[in-house]
Amino acid sequence: MDLVFSRLDDSVARFTISGANLAFANSLRRTMIGEVPTIAIEDVRIYDNTSVLFDEILAHRLGLVPIKTDLSQFVPRNKCTCDDIGCQQCTITFTLSVEGPGVVTSGDLISMDPRIVPVHKNIPIVKLWEGQKVVLEAIAELNTGSEHAKWQPTLACGYKEFPIITIHDSCDVCGKCVVECPRDVLEVSDNTIHIRVVNGESKEKDCSMCRLCETACVSSGIGENPAITIDADSTKFIFVVESDGSLPVKEIIERALLHIKLRSIDLTDALQDIFAEGL
Repeated sequence: MDLVFSRLDDSVARFTISGANLAFANSLRRTMIGEVPTIAIEDVRIYDNTSVLFDEILAHRLGLVPIKTDLSQFVPRNKCTCDDIGCQQCTITFTLSVEGPGVVTSGDLISMDPRIVPVHKNIPIVKLWEGQKVVLEAIAELNTGSEHAKWQPTLACGYKEFPIITIHDSCDVCGKCVVECPRDVLEVSDNTIHIRVVNGESKEKDCSMCRLCETACVSSGIGENPAITIDADSTKFIFVVESDGSLPVKEIIERALLHIKLRSIDLTDALQDIFAEGL
């Protein structure tokens, strides 16, 4: 199995996996979304809230604020040695005290741990008018997206099979497929249809497999079978992953792959125990 990155920074990764199958690709996608832990606000103690929002809505908005996460320093609360009481190894306390007029933002959350702060400081939470105020204490903890969407580390995470574009000898270079392609994947040069190459990289992977080129080719009167066909490689997948900022996207990928590896080992051990008992 080969993994090749075409883009990798703290927030976005685009990569191609070769030599895999659909089951593994979907497993990786689901693991990145639901099994990589992040920190999010879980419990909110509201001491004063005279804003236009009910306490429940205010707490819900706080829970959706992405928070920078250091997985080397914290453990899930249900696995901590404090027996789920809550300590510095499994919980982080935030306080918020704001009076109107003005907009309460994520930057108004004061963390007891300077390393664990909201990813963005300008996320609006509630607007306060004159005389209104919000005073609360929020407890954040580590968990995964399989428990609740607020712990998902990704904003976008998906894949598609690698497109295969085949231009047959029956092509009469009418150019209709080039005009119809919404991704500018094709071009006419030297009296033939080619897949475009930009900065030394083929545009074939940008194909959305909409097959408008096939329809345009048939409508040109070339016959019942198009001179250009679009297929997909079921062993090669293009992934796009975007982090919400709580974790670098590289760490999300690495943690997901490690999780799959550990689950596979557990499954193998369990099967071996079953076979051993059967013998």
